[in-house]
Amino acid sequence: MTTSQTTPLNDPVIEDPSVYLDDPNRKQLELDTDTRQGPVLFRWLTLGMEYLIGAILVALIVAVSCNVIGRAVFNHSLPWADELARMLFIWLVFVGAAAAFARYEHIAVDALVRRLPMRFAHVLYFIQHLIITGLMGVMLVGGFHVMASSTGRSAILGVPSSLVSLSLVLCVLFIAVVSIWRMWVSLRIIRQPGQGD
Repeated sequence: MTTSQTTPLNDPVIEDPSVYLDDPNRKQLELDTDTRQGPVLFRWLTLGMEYLIGAILVALIVAVSCNVIGRAVFNHSLPWADELARMLFIWLVFVGAAAAFARYEHIAVDALVRRLPMRFAHVLYFIQHLIITGLMGVMLVGGFHVMASSTGRSAILGVPSSLVSLSLVLCVLFIAVVSIWRMWVSLRIIRQPGQGD
């Protein structure tokens, strides 16, 4: 038996979805270890954070699995596993946020920016990163206050509470420094008439 396929002559042309994934206007603001784009220090820190995320995720899975097996098989909970999982999750969130920011992987509505000429798009990028830097400054001050007031230790593992708060401070500091670099790049593009328009 043979099958025949009939295709209408006027098939709608489906647009390539990759045009919506990457904004060509922000290409110069991205950090990419494969193409060696961006400052070396930021690229290496981002790569290190990605490996750290993998290690934290493995440790988190092991800690939670040990606790689940302990409860199900031995009818005995491992209190240290709960405490360790909580601390690892906090670190995972903040290190992941910093790495995602460096890679431009946060959710963004860029329908307007991608349609603008490069100079005007970078005016918006400059304002965006100025706001981000200001917010990170506020969070950095708050993070230092939290670290200074965290004088206790965790109940079971005895880990200093300030070590958990350190994840917030390091994340915010990295995001602020990357934002300042992106503002500087955007400012250079804004000041050079004709580049990329």
